[in-house]
Amino acid sequence: MTAGAPYDLRIASGGDQFPVAEQRPALSWKLPHAWTGQDGYDLRIRVDGVEHAVENVASGRHLFVEWPLPPLRSRQSVDWCVRVRSGGRQSDWSPWHAFEAGLLDEDWSARWISPHEEGGRPAYVLAGHVLLRDDIVRARLYATALGVYEAFVNGTRVGTTELSPGSTSYGDTLYAQAADVTELLHSGANELEILLSDGWYRGSNGTWRRRDVWGTTTGARLQLHVLHADGMEVVAGTGPGWTSRPSTIVAADLMNGQTTDLTAPPASARPVLVDAVTAPPISWSPAPPVRRIDQLAPRSVTRHGSGTWIVDFGQNASGWIALTDLGPAGTRTVIDHGEHLDPTGDLTTAHLDSQKPGEPLIPFVQRDEVVSGGRPGEVFEPRHTVHGFRYARIRRDGGDLDPAGVLMRVVHTDLEPTATFACSDDDLNRLHEAARWSFRGNAVDVPTDCPTRERLGWTGDYQIFAPTAARLYDVDGFSRKWLRSVRDDQLPDGRIVNSSPDSNRLKVHDDAMVDGITGSAGWGDAIVLVPWVLYETYGDTTALAENWPAMRRWVEWALATARDARHPSRVERSAEPLAHEEFIWDGSFHWGEWLEPGKRIADDPIAWYMADKGEVGTAYLFRSVRTLAAIADVLGHTGDAAGYRETAEKVRVAWQREFLDEEGRTKAGTQASYVRALAFDLVPEDLRERTARHLADLIEAAGRHLGTGFLSTADLLPVLADAGYSDLAYAVLLRRSSPSWLGMLDRGATTIWEDWDGVADDGTATASLNHYSKGAVVRFLHTHTLGLRQAPGSVAWTSFVVAPVLHEAVTWVRGTFDSPQGRIAVDWSIKDGHFDISVDVPGGAEAQIRFPDGGTVRTGPGRFHERRPSCPLRT
Repeated sequence: MTAGAPYDLRIASGGDQFPVAEQRPALSWKLPHAWTGQDGYDLRIRVDGVEHAVENVASGRHLFVEWPLPPLRSRQSVDWCVRVRSGGRQSDWSPWHAFEAGLLDEDWSARWISPHEEGGRPAYVLAGHVLLRDDIVRARLYATALGVYEAFVNGTRVGTTELSPGSTSYGDTLYAQAADVTELLHSGANELEILLSDGWYRGSNGTWRRRDVWGTTTGARLQLHVLHADGMEVVAGTGPGWTSRPSTIVAADLMNGQTTDLTAPPASARPVLVDAVTAPPISWSPAPPVRRIDQLAPRSVTRHGSGTWIVDFGQNASGWIALTDLGPAGTRTVIDHGEHLDPTGDLTTAHLDSQKPGEPLIPFVQRDEVVSGGRPGEVFEPRHTVHGFRYARIRRDGGDLDPAGVLMRVVHTDLEPTATFACSDDDLNRLHEAARWSFRGNAVDVPTDCPTRERLGWTGDYQIFAPTAARLYDVDGFSRKWLRSVRDDQLPDGRIVNSSPDSNRLKVHDDAMVDGITGSAGWGDAIVLVPWVLYETYGDTTALAENWPAMRRWVEWALATARDARHPSRVERSAEPLAHEEFIWDGSFHWGEWLEPGKRIADDPIAWYMADKGEVGTAYLFRSVRTLAAIADVLGHTGDAAGYRETAEKVRVAWQREFLDEEGRTKAGTQASYVRALAFDLVPEDLRERTARHLADLIEAAGRHLGTGFLSTADLLPVLADAGYSDLAYAVLLRRSSPSWLGMLDRGATTIWEDWDGVADDGTATASLNHYSKGAVVRFLHTHTLGLRQAPGSVAWTSFVVAPVLHEAVTWVRGTFDSPQGRIAVDWSIKDGHFDISVDVPGGAEAQIRFPDGGTVRTGPGRFHERRPSCPLRT
């Protein structure tokens, strides 16, 4: 890195071996380390080797800078660098950054091909070839599929991406992948192959294992561009000359598992079907790819009966098992995957079974099988499925199992970690790791609820966790990709579906039951709240602009529903609605707080369904309308901003009249209702202290146990600490009896559970044991225990506050955050009656350090360190 130069240049796009852009990529960079800001910049941009100068741009913006040249054409290569100016000072030029434009939809000449199906659900090999000269200078392979595919050139697998082309709403959006294959080609005939299976497109989806959600026929499309030394270009692609044959993968389902028979004789090749599928236009994803991120050796391998072993990898995660010990030819190995062992030490997945009312039970299965071919060096690695598991039961008839030949491949989106946290209390460190692993296991191309039973991109889960995810990882492109599916699935009336990509395809298929539980507060509001998190965290105005129409339609639908529909309890109270009821959102379905401790919906589902959840609905309506007003301000929609601000205030007044009394008590009287009221700024200033006191009293009455469920748990501890109850916040955090986070860890959790009591005292498991939403508590460890949070009104971390909230359980904390401005580091400790703190402030940012004694210091880029007498620790 050049001294005194901008650094970490990037574009807002994904890619495998290199970044791949659409036509107008946004450019970002970080300022030189000692700079407080910029007032201008110059760019050098080489497009296919032709340099363009963009000079003397007067702007303080260095994140998501609009593309300054004409739109890129297909496959153009770009190198660019930047230098910045401030107050007459000019930096050095940055290092060069390279990316390429993808093959744009209109420039695909390759045809869609599909296999000749021969029964069952195997993976098929689609094969073709191309003749080339030996003077190859550059070669790019572009590919995509309706299904999951791997591409091979001359027998070598292309790229490092797994489960391509990923999870998307295939009816509207399809992504392609690009790879540099120059070194894989040679003079003469070159073999091209695609290994194609059902994937998300045609395989099992969701709780009810629906198949053929997006289509009944798989397909693939591949296009190869080869440049020779004399400038001649050869273009080859899928088409009528290709063949298909079943592979040794005799069954492949993304959820249920993969079966491979390495003894299967080569199948006969048949001509492919051409243009048998219809696909949406091809796009390029802004997200990083899914990859094999890590590998875990077994913590233990225990024989459990004849020919059966239980393998414990010590960590619940997403991925698959790689086996290098397959036994003699013909040996069949069966691998079942799960999260829990029963009291006998055997694998159990009964807690993940599903059942619709009046229908047969759907047993939960994650099973891979392999029949050994007996050849040296054989490896079984089922890359056409993915599982959520900590344990595996491996069964083999005859022979033994070599533990050294068993590995877990950890597979998920290759998100860039942006935060570290460590403190003197190892329980909190373990909790932090459990939450981090839980999110990793649910970041397989889209943010899912669990990597086992459902694997659905539930909007409520990510709405809750997005602020925490944005601290732990760079989730900007990952979130934008998912939000495109949310927009794709939005219903004509404006409702946001419960999960995206929508395995119900409610937009095109009528389903009265699903329709009746669609459009819930706290779930659909993700379309407003997640883009706002991306803007606040990264300065990503693109996320706001591309989601603006969808978020407006959602909010307008919610406002209209609040006006036109009433809950029966209010109709019973008054035949004619009271004036403020126009803004009470109570007359349509809401999931509500969901999974509060000790409350089982299954005990009385009708009563739960019919209950008045207007407090939740109206609170979220206020939050979304107010956020929409702020978004309108950012986007320059002045009239909308004023109108939504006025409407938001009317919703807040309505909520106060309906759900808050003169003593600051909520009508619901639950911990969740108080947390939501304070976190969403629904309570008048003169009542906030009393409302907080009521919340504290409820927690004390519960033995310092939390009572919150799905929606409000993330805000519980920050609300308590910010209201002056930091001692109580820590008491709840450090509680070990159920319901509690540390109680999960004490019962063996390595990820966060769906239910607070996910494993009972007798060892019985319920629901998912990897459900990240309640893990949002670790944001408190960063914002309050470490003490690092963005300043109010700041965007992209140009200003931040360091204000640790002390407790006797924690005597030192250190952590970092790789913000859009650069790395922030905080390290504090208490020793010998003194508070010692160090803070690293990156270029482009300023910090306010608040000391336990009430003192405050402001500082700019560089390292700050100070030692002061400390206040007594809270207990």
